Amino acid sequence: MPGGSRAGRPRPSVWLAGAGTAAPKRKAEGGDGAALDRERIVAATVRLLDADGLAKFSMRRLAADLGVTAMSVYWYVDTKDDLMELALDEICAELSTPDLSDEDADWRDQLRGLATEYRDLLMAHPWASQLLGRYLNIGPRSMTFAESTLAVMARSGVAPEKRTGSLAALFQFIYGFCTIEALHQERSRASGVSMDEYFRQVTELVAARPEFTENYGNAGELLRDGGDEAVSTLRRETFDIALETVIAGMEALRDRAEPPEAGSV
Repeated sequence: MPGGSRAGRPRPSVWLAGAGTAAPKRKAEGGDGAALDRERIVAATVRLLDADGLAKFSMRRLAADLGVTAMSVYWYVDTKDDLMELALDEICAELSTPDLSDEDADWRDQLRGLATEYRDLLMAHPWASQLLGRYLNIGPRSMTFAESTLAVMARSGVAPEKRTGSLAALFQFIYGFCTIEALHQERSRASGVSMDEYFRQVTELVAARPEFTENYGNAGELLRDGGDEAVSTLRRETFDIALETVIAGMEALRDRAEPPEAGSV
């Protein structure tokens, strides 16, 4: 019973179908005697995805973890797709939002905080960036975070009609950055090495090639001299610099003089 609804007609989103907060059809018990409910199912889904990744997840494995039959799970969620959307919204509860009532706060600092929160979330749950390309992320927890970003942008001075595009540039950058990291993390796990060791091997291999030594030699030296945290630090610094570039672009967009209308003097 993959993908679409059990009736055979896929629906675009659990949220659009109004099933995201619908009551389950009946109660069941897990193997430990605890009542089975949607909250427990979603929490177990997040735990399994974190532990094993998206490729190894299945409704059968989820049911085994809960100590129930797969059919019992389907009393609470219609499809695996619905469950993935619910899991995406579940992890958004981990996101912190700034104090929007603080009139003295710098919007750039608040935006940096929101961007860093989002990046940390996607790195803590590498499967999430893969799902964001497949599903609408419009659950209640996600929308609370989105509302905060819109409120911060409203204080930026960027024209209202340009704020959506500005935020798109910011979050598409974060999504792309974290998607690549998540894929590398998945590859390193499959290879049996840590993500840091995987990056270290790649960088040192490239730095050893004569035609690239001048450009990549410094990176190889940094990784050799920086200890176990060198790669993590380098990735964080790269993200921070890219983030500053996006924010600087927003400031430039805000400050750019509008071109005169055609025919004006």
